[in-house]
Amino acid sequence: MKTFKSIFEQYNWDEIQSRIYKTTSKDVERTLAKTKYNLDDFLILISPIAQNYLEQMAQKCHEITKKRFGKTIQMYAPLYLSNECQNICTYCGFSLDNKIKRKTLSDAEIKLEVEALKNAGFDHVLLVTGEANYTVNINYFLNAINLIKEDFSIISVEVQPLSTEDYERLHDVGVYSVLVYQETYHQEVYKKYHTKGKKSNFEYRLETPDRIGTAGIHKIGLGVLLGLEDWRTDSFFNALHLDYLQKKYWQTKYSVSFPRLRPAEGIIEPNFIMDDKDLTQLICAYRLWNEDLEISISTRENEKFRNNIIPIGVTSMSAGSKTNPGGYVVDPQSLEQFEISDERSAEEISKIIKNAGYEPVWKDWDKSFSHKVGKPKVIKSFT
Repeated sequence: MKTFKSIFEQYNWDEIQSRIYKTTSKDVERTLAKTKYNLDDFLILISPIAQNYLEQMAQKCHEITKKRFGKTIQMYAPLYLSNECQNICTYCGFSLDNKIKRKTLSDAEIKLEVEALKNAGFDHVLLVTGEANYTVNINYFLNAINLIKEDFSIISVEVQPLSTEDYERLHDVGVYSVLVYQETYHQEVYKKYHTKGKKSNFEYRLETPDRIGTAGIHKIGLGVLLGLEDWRTDSFFNALHLDYLQKKYWQTKYSVSFPRLRPAEGIIEPNFIMDDKDLTQLICAYRLWNEDLEISISTRENEKFRNNIIPIGVTSMSAGSKTNPGGYVVDPQSLEQFEISDERSAEEISKIIKNAGYEPVWKDWDKSFSHKVGKPKVIKSFT
């Protein structure tokens, strides 16, 4: 099966980076005069010079998002099931070389965490684990999902890359979306950050969204870890990946997230600093380029930024998040994957959204209206 790898290999990191930084004001003005945007336009919109047009970009984004998604913000919460991990990743608190207490939630502990999330109003949960195949493997995931699937309308997962067959099993038990981040598309730099474990296999991770798409998962979420490499170039390759996936797995929905490198146990300092203005530009570029793309902002971001970004292009937000297994009630002191920045409760975030003139949506759809669907048809060629 032809995968994204064949597309990726046609592009050169340095050439793309050079194009981005050589963009002129005329390029930006010509692009902003359009009503439809392609990948070349996205490249222009993430250029340094395009930041001078940020107000114009933001206004267009507001209108596009309102037209496509209405004035609603989907609410979700992460549920960390385990901090066990067999990878050494220099930016992650769960890294194998960090000498910390490891914890994987039992069935009873999962139910206690679920109860806390339900009491806070959540109906969309994102299950997250480290990558430890001996303990948190497909059987553990299936058990956890079967344990909680009557409690949530939407279950998403962010776990280790799996085989197509395992993604099909997740699909069969009702998983709605799968998130997988390449972290960085710079292949040589990737090796420096991922020194041991299955995650060190760049190509296997690169082809993971293809396996998710083939399995028929309803939605795929992509992103890069902002701070590992030049965010502009990395984001172009992430958009390239999304463009490929949307053309090949056209029945699938897509989302993008923007994790900026945050403090955590034993991690490195960011190599590339991305400030709030940069992130606002990137969100605008994605929205202008792709009207259908869902855009998610997590509690990694600070209160002021999250308040102000609501009208621009965001479609979903987490709230009251804990990034450690058992963090809600079972074991609040267990090691977190990274520090959150916005510590406000779900109730507080809901009020902020309402005060901005938007509606916080806790339940996107009802399982009683769902039906079993087959795998999406795959376009055999990509141009």
